[in-house]
Amino acid sequence: MKAILNQLFNHQKLTRDQAKDVLINMSKGEYNPSQIAAFISVYLMRTISVEELDGFREALLELCIPVDLEGVESIDVCGTGGDGKNTFNISTATAFVLAGAGYKVSKHGNYGVSSVCGSSNVLESLGYAFTTDIDQLKRELDNTNICFFHAPLFHPALASVGPIRRDLRVKTFFNLLGPLVNPCQPTHQLVGVFSLKILKLYQYLLQQSNRQYTVVHAIDGYDEVSLTGDTKLIQNGAEKLVDPAYFTSSELSQESIFGGDDVESAAKIFVNVLMGNGTEAQNAVVKANAGLAIQTFKPEQVIGDCVAEAEEALLAGKGIKTLEQLIAMN
Repeated sequence: MKAILNQLFNHQKLTRDQAKDVLINMSKGEYNPSQIAAFISVYLMRTISVEELDGFREALLELCIPVDLEGVESIDVCGTGGDGKNTFNISTATAFVLAGAGYKVSKHGNYGVSSVCGSSNVLESLGYAFTTDIDQLKRELDNTNICFFHAPLFHPALASVGPIRRDLRVKTFFNLLGPLVNPCQPTHQLVGVFSLKILKLYQYLLQQSNRQYTVVHAIDGYDEVSLTGDTKLIQNGAEKLVDPAYFTSSELSQESIFGGDDVESAAKIFVNVLMGNGTEAQNAVVKANAGLAIQTFKPEQVIGDCVAEAEEALLAGKGIKTLEQLIAMN
């Protein structure tokens, strides 16, 4: 690790193979917490390169517990996190609305690190039990259209890194990896990123995949469609800058999509939105993200029709029914 750290401190980038080897060695316990913290800290001060991110991704996919959905087309809906905005659980609510609308969702998630409440926090607080039982997860996907991969269970090799990330309490390159290392490698993906630089990295990596994808970045810093301003969208072969009207919405204030001060308040907002009882702003942002996910499945369909389809599922309470069915299956 000393040689790697010196290379990085001298402003040199790692090759893809070096990046992969570092994470594999990290998983073997070859580095102490101080060395890991120093390594992570480098990427708080400079942007990660495509080769480095790809090497880290390869390592985590090689080390994870893989899930074979046997040809089932599904979508992961998540953000990198790390935007520091503390919104309510928009991507998780989006996932349940999508499942309620009849789309298969294979969501990868984790506890919040740089936010109050991540997807794992909210689902755990509502009684969902995480599992690595692949047959159970497939039954959940078959019966409720959604299954959930709790990242620490599927990436056990990085158990030593979790406490260090929690102590740092800031975004790290592990935030960037989460959406790239879903253990089932879904056929479709809607992912939000917290910066334009990261948007371009994701564009490059997803172009190399065979999946249908949409990458989003709200220009004012959100890692999702926030409707608080313009949003940059990159889809297979297309790139555009859109305003809230594109999603049939008016511009929202940042305060209107705030996520609460603790897990309990965040879970309350989450359930209320899924019941179709969210505020106009909360409903609008979930509809926009769910509509974009639907368009990722149906690229030929105009976004207005996709948002309308999401609205029907949301206001009919299909999201909360899906959540209740999922928890009942545990």
